[in-house]
Amino acid sequence: MISVGLVMLQGARHDHISSLNEASRDLGLEIEIIEIRKLSELTSTDPDAIVIPGGESTTMRKTGQDKSSMLIPGMFDWIRDNPSKPVLGTCAGAILLADPQDGNPPLVEAQIDRNAYGPQYESFQATVRSSLLGREFPGIFIRAPKFISSENEVCATMGKEIVGVKNGRVIALTFHPELSSDKGFHRWLLESVCGE
Repeated sequence: MISVGLVMLQGARHDHISSLNEASRDLGLEIEIIEIRKLSELTSTDPDAIVIPGGESTTMRKTGQDKSSMLIPGMFDWIRDNPSKPVLGTCAGAILLADPQDGNPPLVEAQIDRNAYGPQYESFQATVRSSLLGREFPGIFIRAPKFISSENEVCATMGKEIVGVKNGRVIALTFHPELSSDKGFHRWLLESVCGE
């Protein structure tokens, strides 16, 4: 049984649940999805992997720093203390990973430009090339950021633009893989837990 902690601060959380369940069926793996709203829920359950969905990064920071939650920055400390556990951050989740604002180094060393592709009504789908998956992927961009540069491995590009960065087992994607019918990145997360 693989446990996946899903950060429930904001964003397309239920789409991630569907994507994780579909990926687990494809792989023939049993999973348990743990909804994480408080730091105590993260530390007490100690999941095998974690997903940080999109949303609005400023709202996510404020919600996660509330005294009743204390999820942020404790979540980032947990990730740093568990480098073998895979992490998938999407859109605003990628912003949090690249710019944790907790006085510690970022979890992906990359400069990120928030809302680089414009407001929500300018959302679009484009082909992404992923070295991580070894193929193309249908990227869905909604008020999406983009990476200006990266000190870490570039794992996804759209043309010449960087839209995915990998630091160890931490992946930051500026698009929304959970909204695609392709579950490749969620499969990667579960396969990484299994050591593949």
